[in-house]
Amino acid sequence: MLLPELADKIVREVRKLIGEEIIVVNTDGEIIASTNQERVGAFHEGAQIAVKTKKKLVISERDTARLKGVKAGINLPIFFQHDVIGVIGITGDPETVTPFAEIIRKMTELFISENYYAEQFDWHLRAMESFVMEWVQAKELSASLKERARMLAVDPERERTAVIIEFARIEPLTRDVWAAIFQSLSKNKHDVAARSGNERVILLLNRTERREIKKRLELFLHFLKTSFGITAVAGVGQLCASWDIRRSYRQAERALKIAQRRGLIVFDEELTLEMISGELSAAVKSEFIERTIGPILAEKELMETVQELFRQNHSLKRTAETLHIHINTLHYRLKKVEELTGLDSGNIHDLLCLYMAVLFLEE
Repeated sequence: MLLPELADKIVREVRKLIGEEIIVVNTDGEIIASTNQERVGAFHEGAQIAVKTKKKLVISERDTARLKGVKAGINLPIFFQHDVIGVIGITGDPETVTPFAEIIRKMTELFISENYYAEQFDWHLRAMESFVMEWVQAKELSASLKERARMLAVDPERERTAVIIEFARIEPLTRDVWAAIFQSLSKNKHDVAARSGNERVILLLNRTERREIKKRLELFLHFLKTSFGITAVAGVGQLCASWDIRRSYRQAERALKIAQRRGLIVFDEELTLEMISGELSAAVKSEFIERTIGPILAEKELMETVQELFRQNHSLKRTAETLHIHINTLHYRLKKVEELTGLDSGNIHDLLCLYMAVLFLEE
């Protein structure tokens, strides 16, 4: 069915090509859009004839006396998937407007087709997003989820790995960009890809080796960067049964938090200390920071020294070189850290406390 909103768009587009009065009529003969607003809602007998015969109808000045609601011009049936869904009319001298008629009809039908497939794409995007978000949070694979999976052509019984890709941008992406993104991701027919808001994509990959997942994600992140200037990172969960996909998704979320700091791609199975930190609340982390490195948070020089020490894997020599200070100066600063915090970087327990505090702070 041809809706008035779409009919208005057609009128605006056609008006760019020809300066004559344009009307769009539905299959009941009612004018639903026009360059002349006074005609909207009126009955057009000529258009009704064009709908029934499925042929163009040329209306002369003489015809205006016998046909209701018409003006001289030409009326062309609009086809979509072999059915007439409306009529586009061009008012004016038939001999003048006829040369434009077929071009305008084709342009209108193309516009309708593009609009239809765009709406289908948007619907599928929303439906898949809703389904996947419910699936990755569900405690079991219910009958209703299985039915929705069937409607979306998703096999819900396969083992899968959850992946979350996050874009480092705020402005909304266009439909064309989203279409290119999902086309790039549709390499395996058993994989599931869904949008999550405007800044994330969720992938539920069919059983795939880690090496292959990494390769695919690296290629995809490169595609985003080179094609659209989008920088992205990814967190990858572990392979789980379909009914337990929630666990893989939570692992992917945990890995994504680390990827946000490190950049690029992080696999959950690589995490060690981060597994523990990911389970702690922000309040606990904040209190831990205060109890350990709280006394030196305002000491910029000391904080930079401690952070660089961990970046250099506790190598005093490399830390001093990177900070461009003498090794004795480094020892002095670390002694100052110990005096203020009570934590000795030469003691394994205290060193771990310092490291965890810096880790939480960087989060």
